[in-house]
Amino acid sequence: MTDDAPTHRMTYGGYLQLESLLTLQDGPEGYSPAPSNDEQHFIIVHQAFELWFKLILRELKETHALLHQEHVPEEKLPQIVHHLDRVTEIFRLLSNQWKVMETLTPQGFLAFRDKLGTSSGFESWQMRELEVLLGLDNAQRMGGMDPLLHMKKLAKEGKVSASVLSDFEFTSSQPSLREALSAWLARTPINGSLAGSAGDDAVIEAFVDGHVAAMRTHGEEVIAHIVAIGHGEEAPVRARIESATEQAAEFLRPNGEVSRSRAGLLFIESYRELPLLSWPRKLIDSFVGLEQSMLLFRSAHARMVERMIGRRMGTGGSSGVDYLDATTKYRVFVDLWAVRTMLVKRDALPDVEQANFYGFAAND
Repeated sequence: MTDDAPTHRMTYGGYLQLESLLTLQDGPEGYSPAPSNDEQHFIIVHQAFELWFKLILRELKETHALLHQEHVPEEKLPQIVHHLDRVTEIFRLLSNQWKVMETLTPQGFLAFRDKLGTSSGFESWQMRELEVLLGLDNAQRMGGMDPLLHMKKLAKEGKVSASVLSDFEFTSSQPSLREALSAWLARTPINGSLAGSAGDDAVIEAFVDGHVAAMRTHGEEVIAHIVAIGHGEEAPVRARIESATEQAAEFLRPNGEVSRSRAGLLFIESYRELPLLSWPRKLIDSFVGLEQSMLLFRSAHARMVERMIGRRMGTGGSSGVDYLDATTKYRVFVDLWAVRTMLVKRDALPDVEQANFYGFAAND
């Protein structure tokens, strides 16, 4: 018998590869002088961000694989929601992580800022890849910056690896999550009619017309109520209400033709109580929650940077806080937010046709 501990036992440190992990906070090889306490704090916080981005990408790619199909099985919707909700919670955590950065004083940061050279947060290829995967349009970016072209430039300069560029190119070549979601919404059964079935176009036209009519009727009630209680003159109130209705009609009929995707979204949001729409509604809410958490993350980032460096130019040559403030206006899932403006209270909407299709029992 021997008292020696078995060498094959898995340990906490071995499982997490802690010895290797904890050697990565001293800057690049040959970095001199050794990072101060403040600088090591800066490195650790940003490394933690990148670890979380790695998990976010994995969750979103799993979501993409499930949603980007011609037929998404109903039983897979809870799994999609699970992935999205985890990403939402991660971004909420990351928003609070900026609070740790706020313990770094402006003078503490200036003491090592020059050592960052021209490095920039825009070079976080994981953050850029998840934006592309979600479906952020380049037109929204300041100056119309194309992240793929930027990554190709960095690869040519030897600043990112061939494998990083390959992954980025593959993600860029695929339909985004926004496009996959739109295609899925376009297949929503509306009043019992399936996309592509005989007479479907007429059913969708009737649904859209019925909703716009309900908006107009409800709008007249709102106008009458506001005027009756003395909270406004009829002419300006009417102009605002009617303008909202016209905008809704244009939203549902971009370029004069009904968008089945937007009609499907409106149907799900309008008739949320239908059993068959329970998980689709939850999926939509999960996408909205995800985008909201990202907006809060970007806003917290901008305020942290402003607190630390004011309106200085960014290390990578960007406009600094002005650039970060611009990112807080990014919207990927625009339709999911816009549809909320045109919702009408449930009892003012037309009844659902073929209600039993959605899990309701037929009336006796």
